[in-house]
Amino acid sequence: ARTHAHFLDKAYEELNLIIAHMGGGISIAAHRKGKVIDVNQALDGEGPFSPERSGTLPSGDLAKLCFSGDYTLDEVKKMITGEGGLVAYLGTNDAYMVEMMAEEGNEKAKMIQEAMAYQVGKEIGAMSAVLKGNVDAIILTGGLAHNNTVVEYVRIMVAHIARVAIYPGEDEMKSLAMNALGVMRGEVECKVY
Repeated sequence: ARTHAHFLDKAYEELNLIIAHMGGGISIAAHRKGKVIDVNQALDGEGPFSPERSGTLPSGDLAKLCFSGDYTLDEVKKMITGEGGLVAYLGTNDAYMVEMMAEEGNEKAKMIQEAMAYQVGKEIGAMSAVLKGNVDAIILTGGLAHNNTVVEYVRIMVAHIARVAIYPGEDEMKSLAMNALGVMRGEVECKVY
């Protein structure tokens, strides 16, 4: 967020942003004037399905599964957060491999990849409503931002909302370090939520 604000020559605190971090899990967050005001709980698999996470599930069916007596709590958690998403559908969490499968004509891989991108676009649309349509930019980050098919699918879905910026890769540690340094220098206010 701050990298993009710097690119725009604006302060992060001046902007309304939607940030989609697309990695092993996918989190979509609404940032209003320097604060994250809404985000899906991707750690436990809520939101779009991802390489390893199931995404939001029908609660009635999930309750039946949990109380069926067939699975322990740990087994259900593993289904949702380690063996869900691409792993459940295609047997791999390697989005690059799925992209190659789709390009080589595997229709199931193509459909699953597009479904994942569709869910990302849909969640970005929901965050646009959170920001009341006042969105300065949509930022796509994470390892999946290297996947041109996913990025292009999402871009087509959400470009009417705001400009889409791509920052591929896993830069969480760099972001944490930049913000900690900013706090130490007095450039960034340490926020308490």
